[in-house]
Amino acid sequence: MKKDIHPEYRPVVFQDTSTGYQFLSGSTKKTSETVEFEGAEYPLVRVEISSDSHPFYTGRQKFTQADGRVDRFNKKYGIK
Repeated sequence: MKKDIHPEYRPVVFQDTSTGYQFLSGSTKKTSETVEFEGAEYPLVRVEISSDSHPFYTGRQKFTQADGRVDRFNKKYGIK
């Protein structure tokens, strides 16, 4: 393998923005934010969906932004 062509692989904390759930995993993702996790400081990457908030893993649906859109659609076009 060629040297100096692979990205740096390091431990990174991923944080679910909707639930605040954090987990540690390896990644090459670059970020300027850091967070303390289990007594050590790691780079922080924010994600919109993780296993803590995804309906497949939780068994429940979350309609946060879609509810308003559906109501506006029904009000505008109406189901008759």
